[in-house]
Amino acid sequence: MEIINWKELLYPYEQAMDELLLKFRCLDKECRHLGIYSPIDSVTGRLKKPASILDKAGRKQIPPEQIEAKIEDIAGIRILCQFVEDIEKVVDMVRTRKDMRIIEERDYITNTKPSGYRSYHIIIRYPISTALGSKEILAEIQIRTNAMNFWATAEHSLRYKYSGNIPENLQKRLTNCAEAAFHLDREMATIREEITNAQRLHEIRGNLVSNILDNIQSLHFGAKLEEMDEINKEFVDIWNKEDIDELKAFNEKLNVLAEVYRV
Repeated sequence: MEIINWKELLYPYEQAMDELLLKFRCLDKECRHLGIYSPIDSVTGRLKKPASILDKAGRKQIPPEQIEAKIEDIAGIRILCQFVEDIEKVVDMVRTRKDMRIIEERDYITNTKPSGYRSYHIIIRYPISTALGSKEILAEIQIRTNAMNFWATAEHSLRYKYSGNIPENLQKRLTNCAEAAFHLDREMATIREEITNAQRLHEIRGNLVSNILDNIQSLHFGAKLEEMDEINKEFVDIWNKEDIDELKAFNEKLNVLAEVYRV
């Protein structure tokens, strides 16, 4: 058997994973910064370990020299969404990107696996620049809801424990749980507007409070206003009321004061 330099083989995949994580996290951050609904709830990454790569190569009868060409998920990122409908939005985001090329899409949500597994997989070819030159590598993007991910993580752990042969009664319970998780996703979709409105209100309130606290600090240390105790007390009273309109009005008042005193 050919001896593989794992450090040399895996480093480009680690680099690709880090770059993909950064890009999709920045995309999520930009949406939130602009006040646009982000279909991305969280992004994580993982790099296959040598033992896992060898296990897969053995199962699929892939020779060592073809590992990079035929194993598509050495590097992978997982994008989690709150709602099933968000999955298609993330898929569209991936499809429109020019910095990666889609090789294959696998829809395990419409075409659920017999085990109950649901997820959307996209295999991409991703270009990177390394100290040894430029190359393109294969990577996998998994997109699923939080409920789907909870089930998939549990199923993966059990499959590992039982070496892929989960007892029939346990497999049946897992399949039932997968259906329950999908039912939860559908129920959450029916109250989606209430949830997203609450999230937006929370973000708006958080941004207002941050701006108010910045202004209070600037007015206190920069302008040294004598009435800062009263201003601070007024803020605490309004904050405790949780009235977004009063918070907006107070924020505007402080913005004017900050402009007058140029702090």
